[in-house]
Amino acid sequence: MAASIQNRQLTNFEPGFNHRSDSPTRNCNYTSFNPSPFKPKSPSHFSSEEDSEEEEQLDNKAFYQTKHDVEPSIYDPRDERTLDSWIKRNPSLIRLTGKHPFNCEPPLARLMQYGFITPTPLHYVRNHGSVPKADWSTWTVEITGLVKHPARFTVDQLVHEFAPVEIPVTLVCAGNRRKEQNMVRQTVGFNWGPGAISTSVWRGVRLCDVLKRCGIMSHKNGALNVCFEGADELSGGGGCKYGTSVRRGVAMDPSRDIMLVYMQNGEALTPDHGFPIRIIIPGFIGGRMVKWLKRIVVTTQESESYYHYKDNRVLPSHIDAELANAEAWWYKPEYIINELNINSVITTPGHDEVLPITSMTTQKPFTMKGYSYSGGGRKVTRVEITLDGGETWRVCSLDHPEKPSKYGKYWCWCFWSLEVEILDLLGSKEVAVRAWDESLNTQPEKLIWNVKGMMNNCWFRVKINICRPNKGEIGMMFEHPIQPGNQSGGWMARQMHMETAESAQSLKKSMSAPFMNTTTKYITFSEVSKHSTRDSAWIVVHDHVYDCTSFLKDHPGGTDSILINAGTDCTEEFDAIHSNKAKELLDMYRIGELVNTGNNGHDESSNDGSVHGKSLLLTINETQNGPVKALANPREKVRCKLVYKKEISHDVRLFRFALPSSDQVLGLPVGKHVFVYATIEGKICMRAYTPTSPPDQVGHFDLVIKIYFKGENPQFPNGGLLSQYLESLPLDSIVDIKGPLGHIEYTGCGNFMIDGKPKFAKQLAMIAGGSGITPVYQMIQAVLRDQPSDTTKMHLVYVNRTEDDILLRDELDQWAALYPDRLKVWYVVGRFNGPKEMWSYSVGRVNESILREHVPIGGSEDTLAFACGPPQMIQSAVVPNLAKMNYDVENSFFVF
Repeated sequence: MAASIQNRQLTNFEPGFNHRSDSPTRNCNYTSFNPSPFKPKSPSHFSSEEDSEEEEQLDNKAFYQTKHDVEPSIYDPRDERTLDSWIKRNPSLIRLTGKHPFNCEPPLARLMQYGFITPTPLHYVRNHGSVPKADWSTWTVEITGLVKHPARFTVDQLVHEFAPVEIPVTLVCAGNRRKEQNMVRQTVGFNWGPGAISTSVWRGVRLCDVLKRCGIMSHKNGALNVCFEGADELSGGGGCKYGTSVRRGVAMDPSRDIMLVYMQNGEALTPDHGFPIRIIIPGFIGGRMVKWLKRIVVTTQESESYYHYKDNRVLPSHIDAELANAEAWWYKPEYIINELNINSVITTPGHDEVLPITSMTTQKPFTMKGYSYSGGGRKVTRVEITLDGGETWRVCSLDHPEKPSKYGKYWCWCFWSLEVEILDLLGSKEVAVRAWDESLNTQPEKLIWNVKGMMNNCWFRVKINICRPNKGEIGMMFEHPIQPGNQSGGWMARQMHMETAESAQSLKKSMSAPFMNTTTKYITFSEVSKHSTRDSAWIVVHDHVYDCTSFLKDHPGGTDSILINAGTDCTEEFDAIHSNKAKELLDMYRIGELVNTGNNGHDESSNDGSVHGKSLLLTINETQNGPVKALANPREKVRCKLVYKKEISHDVRLFRFALPSSDQVLGLPVGKHVFVYATIEGKICMRAYTPTSPPDQVGHFDLVIKIYFKGENPQFPNGGLLSQYLESLPLDSIVDIKGPLGHIEYTGCGNFMIDGKPKFAKQLAMIAGGSGITPVYQMIQAVLRDQPSDTTKMHLVYVNRTEDDILLRDELDQWAALYPDRLKVWYVVGRFNGPKEMWSYSVGRVNESILREHVPIGGSEDTLAFACGPPQMIQSAVVPNLAKMNYDVENSFFVF
């Protein structure tokens, strides 16, 4: 199937030919193509030795010229206000990582509906960031490094100066079937189902031909690896481009059919699939096939890209992410993934499919179906089904739509089927499938967990449950292991929750905990949404409902951290910030399972009697009483645009975000925070930040953020994920925020609401560490802006590693000078590198002596203390020393 199609005219690229009306690239500035055959400058420059052999002329057009009835792609509302808003996408694709970046797979039934070749709009997508905008006429691919003739090729040159190759290739993400691993133990990856696989006919030029044209050097001259680099700007590793590499021998092997591709299924590549040029490496995992290709570098070493090392590895099962980082397991070459492994999946019967047992259905067998694939060009030679847990096996029929390449390679999936008698199915509780390839590789019986959740290829098992589809009828319902993404369903999910419930029930016997039903109670989302107050706070996590009311007062993150999500599905938020210990604790509060009514999250019966719902009435009322608050509903995310970024120091930035409307205020009470959300490497990441702009600022808000760069702190070698992500954002990028969050609110003139209870103070002791200055700064700002009415006196001790780490120092010093009766500021640094006479503040750790000298003594009803900073500083230095100063640390000391 990999036979060359040399001398075939490039009619598919005549202007206006074969571009769908909904193609995202239809308006790109294509150069008009000369439909004459390609004319190589000198075949000896780039033709492989085997090119002289006569090759079978295979026409693959028949595979993709069949018109498929696929609904038009659309501008998806979920892409609004993201950097991908210009791309049309198929609405049926299952999104796996929220809104952005775009990662999806087609529903399994739809994938199988179209057979061998997957329609391009339904092809699975793996993006690590936003899609680069490209222009065919100006795009170039640079070939550099250990080559004698470095070059920069336009796409037109690749099309016209090299022999074209067009072959069908199946692409599979290494994370295919990952959610099964996540049901056993959470990996660091998101929930791929069994649909991370698709097949297209790809057209391009051979990589080995391009490298020969450029005079690639030999092994003895150090040319050991060929590195690929894309154009996408990503946050990983503190900011880099997606890149990876293969060995020189692989890159130059003509039997590998590695291509620089510019067409998919007879059309130009779409943006999500790498327009205008990408790499295709048949038989390898999708993670090696760099999209939006810009550079090919021949080197001695492997690619240095963050994604080459920190992704696409199968580490031993006992290695978690922390140990992998600490012991550098990512860099051990024996764990890298290149070629796909053997795998197979049952697609018919589908999940929750019911087969009625009647006199008619028992007269003929039931046909089971599925797909299988292997890597490295190895042919799948056998697929087997077992109905008795592996005691006996039945051999299936195989359908290989492709023909092998002239080297005997198979680059595509195949399909299997088997007729099974209904009575045999009735006598079984489970059906499982396994496959074999020509090297006699087969699938393991049991799942082998790894921290990246990759290459899962254990037997694919479908449970058989007896059911009653209609009154007086009996039937069999088939249950797949999982459903992709955050969709509920699957026997593995059910089994996991049963085990969790049993564990929690056992724990309940030995400690006081809310009552937990041993039988499942099904709860609608409409009912959940009614429980969103301090008196009754329910949340949904992974389709299970939890009553957290009794835990509000004990939650380490404060009451608001729960109330901000009460009455909603907060699966992503919960997974983003909670440890396994917290997840185990959550199970103590489980009260039931969410039942899907088709409108989860969109209750049509509004409690306020308005067809428009509460949010519209809230907006109307606010409009009448002052500026509209962007944070009108603490349970809804607000989309904000980055409009300004300023470098305050080498690692401190001011970020200004525009609110959705220029006449809005943020609506954040003094002392509270907002959650800032990002999707980093496929996972939701969220952190709480306090704006430094005043609360009545109209149209935007400011965040002053310290960037924790990779490699600067040996205790945190990867640095801060979210701060590095924000640092990498270009202007006009969109981020989501949610709030208000926090248990402390300053209402003015010495008055506070803390955990819902009023407090008052005439003088404040404030201790801040590092970036913990921002909520303290916000409170100081509020007091000083309300002069002379607010007579509160504030004493700030601000702790940092060095003088250069002090945030907002100019503002603090200015305020202290302008309002000496209201604000006293004292700095403490761990070390001072200049002459002693240049530093008039403390050096070392904060201690009792420093606090006694610079903050008021406790014991008075009108004195409160507040702190924000590293937990170790607060627990070991602040709390015990304030206690020595007569502070009631339970009632007059509070941590933001």
